[in-house]
Amino acid sequence: MVKMITVSLLLLSSLLSANNVLQEAIDHAKAGSRLELPAGVYHGNIVIDKPLIIDGKDQKAIIEGDGKGTVITITASRVTVENVTIRHSGAEHERVDAGVALKKVEQCTVKHCKILDCLFGIDMAQVSRSEIIGNYIESKPFDLGLRGDGVRLWYSNDNHLSSNHLYKSRDFVVWYSHGNLIEKNLGEYGRYSLHFMYTGKNIVKNNIYKHNSVGIFFMYSQDTTATGNLIENSLGTTGLGIGMKDASNFVLKNNTIIYCARGLFIDRSPYEPDTVNVIENNKIIYNSEGIHFHSLSLHNRFVNNIFKGNIENVINDSYNTKVTENKFDGNYWDDYEGFDKNNDGIGDGPYNYFAYADKVWLLNPNIKFFYGSPVISILNFLAKLAPFSEPVLLLSDKHPKMYEGEV
Repeated sequence: MVKMITVSLLLLSSLLSANNVLQEAIDHAKAGSRLELPAGVYHGNIVIDKPLIIDGKDQKAIIEGDGKGTVITITASRVTVENVTIRHSGAEHERVDAGVALKKVEQCTVKHCKILDCLFGIDMAQVSRSEIIGNYIESKPFDLGLRGDGVRLWYSNDNHLSSNHLYKSRDFVVWYSHGNLIEKNLGEYGRYSLHFMYTGKNIVKNNIYKHNSVGIFFMYSQDTTATGNLIENSLGTTGLGIGMKDASNFVLKNNTIIYCARGLFIDRSPYEPDTVNVIENNKIIYNSEGIHFHSLSLHNRFVNNIFKGNIENVINDSYNTKVTENKFDGNYWDDYEGFDKNNDGIGDGPYNYFAYADKVWLLNPNIKFFYGSPVISILNFLAKLAPFSEPVLLLSDKHPKMYEGEV
């Protein structure tokens, strides 16, 4: 086992040049040393190529880049960077200029750091069994699409990312990465607060995402659980709470999606044959659309969810989606009009959701201009009273709950 050695930079600073004191201290330190940084500003764009601990003590030490490239690059395993403020990276996307870049390493830790004015926050490429914990990350003050990602995982597996706060960065992306635990993070005023591509067996739990364009989006992924998350105020033309595209064998449980343009967005999911997505015990409330089905999506199971206060509980935007081939059972629907004669908390008849005249805008977007107008309301009333054509059944829940709580 490597023996830990504490090195005070105050002792080294008299021997080393002022501009490169930190890099030279790293170069001179033995593997396994602990470098404790007194308060002050240290020249950045450093490279850590051996196992070290760099501790800034209460974030009073600042590692500042020169506005070009990455502030801290880690190329060795078993490196810890903690309690420092990291700022002023470059601004070039093609180089992925970042506050901290970890490359082909394992068992590294970045915790309790402030990362400010950095295009990308923490960039992880081929990183495994590492921890990113308790960091505050903010990108450069660019337009949303021109900011870098707060956290970026690329072919990185079995990592733990917890209690980080991303503010006005672009995305938190997890690409080609598996077995990661992402929990208790806060994401605000970004684009994708969490975006998965070609991933599997990740766990996403107890995160809070507010005022982002998209809460959580799973694309071309499988075998993942998302539980206990709060997604709020994902608005705009692309706004959605949780999205699944070509996503298979997922469990979405105990999440709350509120005040979003679209609560759940489901596109060709599940994708793999003989798989099922389970959507259970979620609160999908006060959104413009509760569930939006896009393209063919079969074999999703919606059980014990609450649909309340949504302008539309379910939207189907194409002819071949076949929403009725998904299973709905035991959900609470605030527009259910049935009775409960035996007082068992379950409606005596099924909850059937039909597409009447007021749903015509789904197939002809130009009609959406009249959505909610008296003429559409009258047409809808007449269609229910004396339908001149058979309305389209979107879904049927045979055991709708009468109350929001447990029966």
